[in-house]
Amino acid sequence: MKLRVMLLLLMVSVIGFGCQQSFNFSDEKDAEQQDNTEEVDEDSEESQNELSEQKPVGEGDEENNKNGEEETSEQANDEEGSDEKAQKDEPVHGEKNEEGLVVVDNPESLEVLVNKQRKLPDGYQPENLVVPDVPFSFEEDAEKKQMRQVAASALEELFQAAQQEEVELLAASGYRSFQTQTYLYESYVEKDGQEAADRYSARPGTSEHQTGLTMDLTSAEMAFQLDQSFKNTTGGAWLADHAHEFGFIIRYPEGKEDITGYMYEPWHIRYVGKEMATEIYEENLTLEEYLGYGYEEVEE
Repeated sequence: MKLRVMLLLLMVSVIGFGCQQSFNFSDEKDAEQQDNTEEVDEDSEESQNELSEQKPVGEGDEENNKNGEEETSEQANDEEGSDEKAQKDEPVHGEKNEEGLVVVDNPESLEVLVNKQRKLPDGYQPENLVVPDVPFSFEEDAEKKQMRQVAASALEELFQAAQQEEVELLAASGYRSFQTQTYLYESYVEKDGQEAADRYSARPGTSEHQTGLTMDLTSAEMAFQLDQSFKNTTGGAWLADHAHEFGFIIRYPEGKEDITGYMYEPWHIRYVGKEMATEIYEENLTLEEYLGYGYEEVEE
């Protein structure tokens, strides 16, 4: 009997121990599953954080759109630049005649451009021609003493400023009619040949002197001659530095013959107004470069 009781107690103990182990294993498994769940939650939270740090949807598209707009703007500017270049290559203020020369339609403008490819209208003579109150290199009355009123007034101011600084200048040649230019050009061709004459004398109708806005200057130091050595004289150096202050430019500057078509003439000044003259002087330009269309030699 005792033996049965002891066996019964032993069986109860074994069964209890097995249940306890089962309960412990279940608890550990539940704990492990809970840990795995927490890890998954942490991973999910990390992923959400990473996504929140990335750019919002559409921001990249906006940047791409901006770049696209800039490219479109650059293309538009390039097209505009091409249009401007095309316009500069076309005749400005005039139409070409049978000889291939552009006949200017703004001869009274201070911005009028005449050169080897641009001529004044047939029979043109400027209005308001007057004789400026300045010393000349000759005494007789002649048309070449004349200038347009606006240019003559500016020349008087220039001479007054030079005299205040004890700089001697003399006016030598201003307005020339078509007939006078014809005579001069033909005489130069006969003397030096056409190729040489074309470097320093304008063909009739293409001379700046006919505009009434030009004057050639000299001095006693130059023996009243017109020569490139004028730049080395007191008067020539002063003129190069100060002409723009009174609205004049050195029309045919040194080193620009391929643009103007004429050799360097330090004595030849052209009135364009103070603002334009100052810009041309400061940027070392020719009138052709300033106005935007260059010199092209007319085919014979």
